[in-house]
Amino acid sequence: MNRLAGTTSPYLLQHADNPVDWWPWGPEAFEEAKRRDVPVLLSVGYSACHWCHVMAHESFEDDAIAGLVNEHFVAVKVDREERPDVDAVYMEAVQAATGQGGWPMTVFLTPDAAPFYFGTYFPPEPRHGMPSFPEVLEGVKDAWADRRDEVGEVAERIVKDLAGRSLAYGGEGVPGEEELAQALLGLTREYDATRGGFGGAPKFPPSMTLEFLLRHHARTGAEGALQMAADTCEAMARGGIYDQLGGGFARYAVDRAWVVPHFEKMLYDNALLCRAYAHLWKATGSDLARRVALETADFMVRELRTPEGGFASALDADSDDGTGRHVEGAYYVWTPAQLTEVLGAEDAALAAAHYGVTEAGTFEHGSSVLQLPQQAGPVDADRIASIAARLLAAREERERPGRDDKVVAAWNGLAIAALAETGALFDRPDLVERATEAADLLVRVHMDESARLTRTSKDGRAGTNAGVLEDYADVAEGFLALAAVTGEGAWLEFAGFLLDIVLDRFTAEGGALYDTAHDAEALIRRPQDPTDNATPSGWTAAAGALLSYAAHTGSDAHRAAAEGALGVVKALGPRAPRFIGWGLAVSEALLDGPREIAVVGAPGDEVFQELRRTALRATAPGAVLASGAPDSEEFPLLGDRPLVSGGAAAYVCRHFTCDAPVTDPEELRRKL
Repeated sequence: MNRLAGTTSPYLLQHADNPVDWWPWGPEAFEEAKRRDVPVLLSVGYSACHWCHVMAHESFEDDAIAGLVNEHFVAVKVDREERPDVDAVYMEAVQAATGQGGWPMTVFLTPDAAPFYFGTYFPPEPRHGMPSFPEVLEGVKDAWADRRDEVGEVAERIVKDLAGRSLAYGGEGVPGEEELAQALLGLTREYDATRGGFGGAPKFPPSMTLEFLLRHHARTGAEGALQMAADTCEAMARGGIYDQLGGGFARYAVDRAWVVPHFEKMLYDNALLCRAYAHLWKATGSDLARRVALETADFMVRELRTPEGGFASALDADSDDGTGRHVEGAYYVWTPAQLTEVLGAEDAALAAAHYGVTEAGTFEHGSSVLQLPQQAGPVDADRIASIAARLLAAREERERPGRDDKVVAAWNGLAIAALAETGALFDRPDLVERATEAADLLVRVHMDESARLTRTSKDGRAGTNAGVLEDYADVAEGFLALAAVTGEGAWLEFAGFLLDIVLDRFTAEGGALYDTAHDAEALIRRPQDPTDNATPSGWTAAAGALLSYAAHTGSDAHRAAAEGALGVVKALGPRAPRFIGWGLAVSEALLDGPREIAVVGAPGDEVFQELRRTALRATAPGAVLASGAPDSEEFPLLGDRPLVSGGAAAYVCRHFTCDAPVTDPEELRRKL
């Protein structure tokens, strides 16, 4: 009996009709494995994962393979986005055993949840040196039956190894000038000066590293840092990784030049990149940065917003290509013939030149991913806009990629921060409203009366999985951004509730942080990872939110926790800067103060509004803003901040020690 039909995860629901007798993760599955005396087959993936779909179609929908699984195993399916703790623990084991990881993740466990055999994707027949999935199943079945002692020893050794790993996080002290300079030097060495970005293929958008580079430039004036950020942003925006018609970024590029994406679109990537491009605009005034920030924000609202006001997790990479086959990228790519069909011969020729569409194609089967190659001369902007509108309208007639409609608390926190800031910077109050509605949903649906968070919801119904550290940290970050933009102190208060739980339930000795609360479900190891990968780690995200909250409130406990958490950046920043980008960005804020800005005045006062706008456009790393009436109880920063000569004024402080107030927006801009 397949038990996934009652779950809230779109990924699990995709497998609800498989002939495999799937169980969701839970004690019942392991009790069943003990009762039957069989191993557990753990399969972990997510709804937008291309190779997860491939393995599902090839193996989990195959009656013969499903029969083999059902007879000899208890099969457990996990959505890694719902249970990042389960994913992290077993991925660590997979990587330790095989030297690599990825999804779908395939792990065989004892009925006590101890892993003993690992892999990722397995084909239905032997291929490219890989054993077939049936061969793997037979081999594990035989080992369980004939070499049980050996299996037990392997499992025991793996669990002992994982449990014995200690995390060195830098010892005493926080990262200083030397560590951040070394991190910048390390990034310079890995920088692709020809194509932008860092490293080779596949190439991922380095959103958190961009934030570090922008903050480092703001604090030190280092032009090289700004140039790397600006050139990378332009290369991505011109490449195929960016949707030239509908806005928004794909997960990564399979090549070094950003041409061919892996077409899935994730909420977290787009939230992080929207914010990074908005911050690049603050630093440079770039028209490209402004356009991409707004288009990405509009993409999130148009294509990911749910009826309840939250934001869906992802759009799939695959869709129907018009022949009944689900093909990666089918929704997004074009051939010259397709351009001609929509535009006519003359405009099709212009579109092909403008977007880099060739007869040979840049993708598969003669199709091309739209790009914006550097133009040899001026273009007719109105004509290009007409072409883009017609192509977008024609694309809307294609079958759309599937959407994972679950709302993940952490990723919605990132989206709230991005939309609130982008809306404020570019005078788009509608974006601020969408951010506020998403925040309202998190409070209503994801947060209980004691401010404990639920990880996910779907259709306005909370899931059953507890929030992890990144949920508390990223939601607090979103609420802090919303407080600055709206001037509503309730969001600061909500952030405080969440961060108090971080202090109470996620901290360890010496500033270390765990990914799960101390009262969470016990796994074979309590997950703990400070490295920034696709998103800020819970560890570094918590450090950033704690630091901002301390700047708002003067709380020594929150500041001390932030500084303790940043010890890991002192250790990792100089050695692996690409994998601690948000930690480096938070460290820049710490070195700069961060600055505390209080703007006081009457809401309708034009000078007050201009001072507020100037403060929101500050490039000072991690600066926090409180605005409102003098001595308002909405924000601690507004206490004892009087008007100047009866008019609006701005106070710039560090550690609650302030410079003389200013009333001229231009003078405030120079200070920030």
